[in-house]
Amino acid sequence: MSKKTRPDEILFRAGTGVFAVFIVLVVAAIGVELWRQSQLSIVQFGWKFWQTDTWDPVAGNFGARPFIWGTLYSSILALLIAAPIALGIAIYVSELAPSWLQRPLVFLTELLAAIPSIVYGIWGMYVLVPFVRSLETGTPAWMKTIPLFSGPPFGVGMLSAAIILSIMVIPFTSSVAREVLKAVPAAQREGAYALGATRWEAIRMALFYARTGIVGAVMLGFGRALGETMAVTMVIGNTPQISTSLYAPQYTMSAVLANEFSEAAGTLYTSALVEIGLVLFVITLIVNTMSRAFIWSLGRRTRTKARTAAPQAEPEPA
Repeated sequence: MSKKTRPDEILFRAGTGVFAVFIVLVVAAIGVELWRQSQLSIVQFGWKFWQTDTWDPVAGNFGARPFIWGTLYSSILALLIAAPIALGIAIYVSELAPSWLQRPLVFLTELLAAIPSIVYGIWGMYVLVPFVRSLETGTPAWMKTIPLFSGPPFGVGMLSAAIILSIMVIPFTSSVAREVLKAVPAAQREGAYALGATRWEAIRMALFYARTGIVGAVMLGFGRALGETMAVTMVIGNTPQISTSLYAPQYTMSAVLANEFSEAAGTLYTSALVEIGLVLFVITLIVNTMSRAFIWSLGRRTRTKARTAAPQAEPEPA
C-alpha cells in the first residue's frame, strides 16, 4: 500500500521549488536583457567586433579583441600562480597540519575572500606596483629583448594584475580543493598505508582519486578571476592593446565596463559596452557550470564506489 503524501509536504516541496526556479529565471533575465541592450552593436559590427583592435568612441569604431585578450591572459596567468599555492594549502590543511593549527589556517585563508576588491586595489597600488616596477628596472638587458619581458618600467601592467588576481583566487580554489580532499574515502588512504606506501605516496593517491574535483576547484577560481573588476582596474594600466609582455599596460572586459560605462555618450557606444558585458557573462557562466559539473561528477563517483565497497549483509540462517 503506497504512502499518501501529506498536504504540508506538497506545499513545502512546491515552495522550495519556486525558489529554485526563481534563481534560474534571474540568470535567464540577465542574459536576455544583455542580449537585448547589445542588439545595436551586434547588428552594426557583427563578428568584426571581436576581430578588430580599434576602440575609438569618437569615430564610432569599436573592437573588443584587446579586452578579450587582456581578460583571458590575466586570468590564465593568475591561475598558473594561484593553483599550486592553493593546492599546497589544501593538502597541508587537510592532510598534514596538526589539529590545533587547522582551524586558524582555514579561517585566515577564507578571510582573504572577505577582503573587498577595492582594498586589494589600494594595496596593489602602494605595495605591488612599486615591487613590480623594481623588477622591471632590475631586468637584465638581454631579457628585455624577449617579448615576454619587454615593456616600459611603469609598474602597472599585466604582471601586477595577474599577481593581485592570484591572491584573490587562492581562497576560493583552496577551500573547494580542501573539501574535495576531505571527501576522499578513508579506505583509500588506509589501503595505501597497508600496501606500505609513505605519507607522500598516500597523499598522491588521494590527489589522483580527487583529480576531477581539484580541476573543478581550479576552474571555479578561473571563473572568479574572469569577472574581477576594481582591483584589476587599478593596477593593469587600462590601455587597449594586445601584447605578450608581462610589463605592458593592458585592459580587461570588466575594467573597460567600470571605467567607461557611466561616461558612454550615444546608444552605439553603450550597446558596444553591453555586448562586452554579454560575452563576459556567457564566459563566466560556462566556466562556473563546468567547474560545478566536475565537482558533482566527483561526488557521484565517490558515492557509487562507497556503495559498491560496502560489505553486504549475510543472510540469517533458517
